[in-house]
Amino acid sequence: MTTISEAITTIKKAENDADRLIQEAREKSSQLLEDARNRSAELLEKAEREASEKGDEIILEAEERARKEAIEISGKAKREVETMKSAAMGKVPEAASVIVKSIL
Repeated sequence: MTTISEAITTIKKAENDADRLIQEAREKSSQLLEDARNRSAELLEKAEREASEKGDEIILEAEERARKEAIEISGKAKREVETMKSAAMGKVPEAASVIVKSIL
């Protein structure tokens, strides 16, 4: 009877060991899933942060280009105004002469 008793004990121990291994595997699996979710969340936050920073950089670059272009357009407009003003001032004596002649 000792042999059967030993066999039953060995079987029960094997079953307990198997149950323990299954539980440990489930716990390990759960931990791996949790770790993966956490890492995924971290990577997503990092990607969002980097995208936001890149977006800010692009906006700053666009604003700088727009500022330079506005300065260039403003300078060109001022030069054109000065050219027109000079042309108009050059015609003042002729206009004054026409006015004086029409009055006399």
